[in-house]
Amino acid sequence: MITIHHYLVLAALLFGISAMGIFMNRKNVLVLLMSIELMLLAVNFNFIAFAQYLGDTAGQIFVFFVLTVAAAESAIGLAIMVLVFRNRNTINVTELNTLKG
Repeated sequence: MITIHHYLVLAALLFGISAMGIFMNRKNVLVLLMSIELMLLAVNFNFIAFAQYLGDTAGQIFVFFVLTVAAAESAIGLAIMVLVFRNRNTINVTELNTLKG
């Protein structure tokens, strides 16, 4: 029988892997965006697990809002990354510290 503890442990592992991805790889913008998306996935997993455990649909509805924000964040982040790559020919974060507007 799979209990809520199994779901919470899996979500914690996903969140930990994504946190490691952010802190260990500070060079590639694409990996940073993917790690942020994995964090949001772990949070959504918790919302779904608690909604199922408590028998309330509010958590499942909130997941749609989080997914909407995540999709918008991904689209805007990737668009900015493409524009920076066209101007600088790199997406290395350490080389993008001198952005001037």
